[in-house]
Amino acid sequence: MTTNLQTLPAADNKSAGAGKPTNRRKPRESRGTLAFSRAQRARSLMKHAILILAGGLMIYPLLWMVISSLRPNELIFREPGLWLNSLEMSNYTSGWSALTHPFGHYMINSAIVVIGSILGNLISCSMAAYAFARLQFTAKKLLFGIMLLTIMLPFHVVIVPQYILFSQIGWVNTFWPLIVPKLLATEAFFVFLMVQFIRGIPRELDEAARIDGAGHPRIFLRVILPLMVPALATTTIFTFIWTWNDFFGALIYLTDPDMFTVPVALRAFVDSQSATSWGSLFAMSIVSLLPVFLVFLFGQRFLIKGIATTGIK
Repeated sequence: MTTNLQTLPAADNKSAGAGKPTNRRKPRESRGTLAFSRAQRARSLMKHAILILAGGLMIYPLLWMVISSLRPNELIFREPGLWLNSLEMSNYTSGWSALTHPFGHYMINSAIVVIGSILGNLISCSMAAYAFARLQFTAKKLLFGIMLLTIMLPFHVVIVPQYILFSQIGWVNTFWPLIVPKLLATEAFFVFLMVQFIRGIPRELDEAARIDGAGHPRIFLRVILPLMVPALATTTIFTFIWTWNDFFGALIYLTDPDMFTVPVALRAFVDSQSATSWGSLFAMSIVSLLPVFLVFLFGQRFLIKGIATTGIK
């Protein structure tokens, strides 16, 4: 019995010691964690460096054009870098009045086409999207599929028959060929965007409005349309950018210099003099980019929200 009593405490001490956590692995684990954090930080720095380098490469042409618009005409291609030795603000004043009309005249022409295109896309595409998302009619899926197929149809395929049609009704050298097609929901991308947005809106809102006696026009105007603000804002921004930068359509239909939009005016700027004033051309290019930059700057949150959200409130 004495031997058993004497050995029991030792056994208890061993078992108690075995149950205590040891600190032998902590230095190794801390070293491993530190090495992992250093490797993760190095990867993060590498990713940021690559992104900064890629961003610099993409923005370099724009920076070069800004710097070139502030250089004398004879030094633009002699000093191709971004270092500015002399400031030449006369490029903006001479470029503004280098064509038949002041450059603001062509910006007003572009603004007219842009406003008409935006209104046309907002009205027609939203109505077509509501029809595809909420109404039931014959061959609905077939027509929706045909509408989606038009996204893959190049604009150059239909430009010849459209030109023949518009020339026969006397619309050449007017803004109507650039605006009227937008009133017919021809932009399938915006129709599809709005359809997906409306499908995310709960149908219980439609049913509640229908119980109150509202028909489809009232449901569309009072219930669906106020909830489509992000999608409408996205359509507005894309339409503005695409229409403002459209060169081919304006070049085809507008042959009178009084009707030129900004892209066509910039092209005519190159041919307006025997020796092209590149500084003035770059200066007016910067001026023409300012509206696009401002619209994207103030509307980017609506653009991201309109693409990312599903319309559920």
